Amino acid sequence: MIEATRMPPTDAPALRELAESSIALIERLQDASGAYPASPTFSAYRGYSWFRDGAFIADAMSSAGRVESASAFFDWCSGIVLARSEQIARIAARAAAGDPVPDRDMLPTRFTFDGADGADDWWDFQLDGYGTWLWAVVEHARRHGLDLGRWHPALALTVDYLVSSWSRPCFDWWEESADQVHVSTLGCIAAGLRAAAASDVIDPIRLGACSSAVDDILDTIRRRGTHNGHLAKWLGSPDVDASLLAVVSPLKVFPVSQKLGRATVDAVETDLAFSNGLHRYLRDTFFGGGQWPLLSCFLGLAHAAAGLTDRAFDQLRWAASTANSEGELPEQVGDQLLDSSRVGEWVERWGPVAQPLLWSHAMYLRLAVELGVCDVAASRGVTA
Repeated sequence: MIEATRMPPTDAPALRELAESSIALIERLQDASGAYPASPTFSAYRGYSWFRDGAFIADAMSSAGRVESASAFFDWCSGIVLARSEQIARIAARAAAGDPVPDRDMLPTRFTFDGADGADDWWDFQLDGYGTWLWAVVEHARRHGLDLGRWHPALALTVDYLVSSWSRPCFDWWEESADQVHVSTLGCIAAGLRAAAASDVIDPIRLGACSSAVDDILDTIRRRGTHNGHLAKWLGSPDVDASLLAVVSPLKVFPVSQKLGRATVDAVETDLAFSNGLHRYLRDTFFGGGQWPLLSCFLGLAHAAAGLTDRAFDQLRWAASTANSEGELPEQVGDQLLDSSRVGEWVERWGPVAQPLLWSHAMYLRLAVELGVCDVAASRGVTA
């Protein structure tokens, strides 16, 4: 974290106000079940919560001292996993027998607030969220001195699911390219399994499986998931994707202190940044391929980890500049589109871009906490 003794910037009060309002918005919209809605108004997201988005939201709330909010989300995740214990056992057994289940029988990526599968068609088979929730819940327990035993049965089942399935192609963060093995997905899985292995609640058999899987994942990434010294979008690709920033920070699978992590940050910034705003990847056409505030915040976290405080603040300020008059942050902005001809089809299909997007608010909050802009509540050691 950036040293708290550093002189705060002159715009710190405004940046802090948005961070505090982000906390309030996330708390207000969190469902009684513990689920974080992706967006309360966007037609395709309304009524659903994702493990991936939600885990990063929970991590941000945890970092800001909102222990009960984060714990409630992890309780929700735990309940969903436990309710699917037989399905997970079947998936793991079939994989071990060399007869893996089809994609349609894998766990979905999003759920209704009551924990049910979605009723409409979606790009559902994604593995990254399950790794991310493992990483986030272990970090949350470590940060606040909580007993992980509360979530142990679900952690064990998630380990079984990921150890058996990590090498399968699946949809990426952006719910695209289901025929590829994505490096950001592998990074999320590695972070989760590594966190589980470092906890004190995994039994010896699963501990060995975790450690072996992490070694295999990292070896796969190094051998097949890099290009010109940086992480690649998927195995065998020469391209970068902004989701790779999470593998650098906060997941720290390849931290910025390592050459591969530093080179990945540089490549993403070179290829995908414009005026501090980041595109997802160069051929993106979703709502025209705009710039995502949450990705700029991931970049800011990487800069902060490297001690590049001024550059990290630049990313925080740019993200703040995308808020509307009500202080709501969007999923993306359309100032510098990669393909403006593709905007209309998405607006016709789903309406305007999601705003607010809780994940955007969460990553802004996470970076604000990292930079010492947001006052963290004194919640250390509180059980929730």
